Amino acid sequence: MTPAGRLYVVATPIGNLGDVTVRAREVLGRVAAVAAEDTRHTGRLLAALGISRPLVSLHEHNERERMPALLARLQAGEDLAIVSDAGTPLVSDPGYHLVRAAVEAGIEVVAVPGASAVIAALSVAGLPTDRFCFEGFLPARAAARRSRLAELAQETRTIVFYEAPQRLAEFLADAAAACGDGRRAVLARELTKLHERTYHGTLAELALRARQDADLQRGEIVVIVAGAEKAVRDAAAETDRVLRVLLKSLPPSTAAALAAELTGARRNDCYDRALELARSGAPGDALE
Repeated sequence: MTPAGRLYVVATPIGNLGDVTVRAREVLGRVAAVAAEDTRHTGRLLAALGISRPLVSLHEHNERERMPALLARLQAGEDLAIVSDAGTPLVSDPGYHLVRAAVEAGIEVVAVPGASAVIAALSVAGLPTDRFCFEGFLPARAAARRSRLAELAQETRTIVFYEAPQRLAEFLADAAAACGDGRRAVLARELTKLHERTYHGTLAELALRARQDADLQRGEIVVIVAGAEKAVRDAAAETDRVLRVLLKSLPPSTAAALAAELTGARRNDCYDRALELARSGAPGDALE
């Protein structure tokens, strides 16, 4: 019986071609085929590396469809590689379904590590990196994005996001509204590329800059937001506790007014939170 092949998950440069590893070159040069998010993009990368390999398109819209054929090739003994357009595959990129299917089929999956925009941005941000969480791209729709930012506002770990340049100013304004204008943040733009730059400031300052600076309206951007201070988190928890008690017998507007008076929190913030708690099933009367 022919032994199964291996599936290599290969990181590629996020900008600077010099960041490709010796091991990545070796693996990409000998596998039977490379599954790529964009075959044209990967074809140019391989050509620049002096490598010629068959390419198979594998992206979010066809991954499930392509899995059976790729698994069959692996089970027949072929080694395959999977790459994304840039950085480490499966980090906000396709490939999860194929990797999971390979693992379930008993096929060895091997990491070939290298560049990652998340780690590169954290390394130059000057914010705590001992604990962090990665949120990737938040929803493009404003309401869904604001709801998720409200959920993350009390997160004490450093938070890493990806954002499209055309939505950056709006994203930062929403983040400032959820986390506070003074929350520290960093924008890492065009990492490892010719026009790489890192911007430091508060969310309010960076939101203003994103509206005024044309450079921030193009390119690839990682947003890093400092975690909430413990005192802020504790104050929010106390406001929630008071609101939950008041909502058992009062409508959101009245509960918010009383909670603001009792805790010192802003009335508008209390009202927004009261609505969220009421919608999520906290005891209380119908929404006003």
